[in-house]
Amino acid sequence: MRVPTTGKECPYFYADYHRGRHHEECRLLENSDPPWELKHCKTCPVPDIVRANACPHMILTGEIKSSFLGLKQKVSVSAYCTKTHREVENPYVGCSECHPIMDLFKEL
Repeated sequence: MRVPTTGKECPYFYADYHRGRHHEECRLLENSDPPWELKHCKTCPVPDIVRANACPHMILTGEIKSSFLGLKQKVSVSAYCTKTHREVENPYVGCSECHPIMDLFKEL
């Protein structure tokens, strides 16, 4: 569903505006502490990760982290590969098991 504040597609954002309802939620951060608000979508990396890597074996988990003194809040996302059963270092690229990285793009 398209997030109203950013205009990006996010598979975890859900909104119900039918017949005057105004219900919005993030299904990735539904049990987070502090609670999710629509302002967290502005800096959330999930839409960019999903657009860059659509691997069906990658599972994203997220949490809201506060800065020093809790003045700024930021969404932190981690990924896990169910095929290789390990943490993914860079969710934008993936674990490189399902989609091998070409030698052209590897750093020497």
